[in-house]
Amino acid sequence: MDVTKFKDIKLFLFDMDGTLYLGNRLYDFTKELLSTIKSTGRRYMFMTNNSSKSIVDYIKKLEKLGIPAEREDFITSSQATAYYLKKYYPNYKLYVCGTKSLVKELETEGFYVTEDLDEVECIVLGNDQELTFKKLEDICKLLLARDLPYIATNPDYVCPTEFGSVPDCGSFIDMLYNCVKKRPVVIGKPEPLMPILAMERTGYKKEETAVIGDRLYTDVKSGVNAGAVSVLVLSGEATLDDLKDSDVTPDIILDDCGAIIGQIKE
Repeated sequence: MDVTKFKDIKLFLFDMDGTLYLGNRLYDFTKELLSTIKSTGRRYMFMTNNSSKSIVDYIKKLEKLGIPAEREDFITSSQATAYYLKKYYPNYKLYVCGTKSLVKELETEGFYVTEDLDEVECIVLGNDQELTFKKLEDICKLLLARDLPYIATNPDYVCPTEFGSVPDCGSFIDMLYNCVKKRPVVIGKPEPLMPILAMERTGYKKEETAVIGDRLYTDVKSGVNAGAVSVLVLSGEATLDDLKDSDVTPDIILDDCGAIIGQIKE
């Protein structure tokens, strides 16, 4: 797809880490890119699989990086998980293997979170950066004893940092599978739910929406699955070599998001 097609895009759904910043370092082009999108009457949202932080946490992080943001600027795997749970498992008592921020997000959405294994009716697994052996043991006990609904926020194997990668939810999924031989329903990218929710919220059509990120198997694939314009940037995890072995073909490949600026300036 010709990059000039960016002129038809009205809604930009950006992955964050590896796309707009890396760790705590904002890419040089990010501020100009976001201001250009706004000044040309377009809309952007931040779409992240990382369930370890709440939206409030992300707002604070972006503010420290010099990017003002509000709650409506985000679509997260935590939000999408809450949406899915409300649809299929409303009022279920949850065991959450996740950070305090994820627990708070789900409680804010009206869910009851418990550590009493006898009360648990549904298990939620996230990118738990506060992981303990007890949490892993609890999930094994629950899944081996009962056939409970088992939901994971995202399938990412690693989370990028400034020094390299650390384990993410997908790695926890595999670790638990080795023990219980059960896999969860996965909510976040590459599933289409997050971009679909963003389009529903803003009113833009799929041909007016671009999903932009640095991972083929999550960011790009979610755009493909949602029928939106899919954009791979090479500023984070993915490389051109990864494309050779991938069954995912992005509509557009860019070195980084800075290349978008010249295409949408009026």
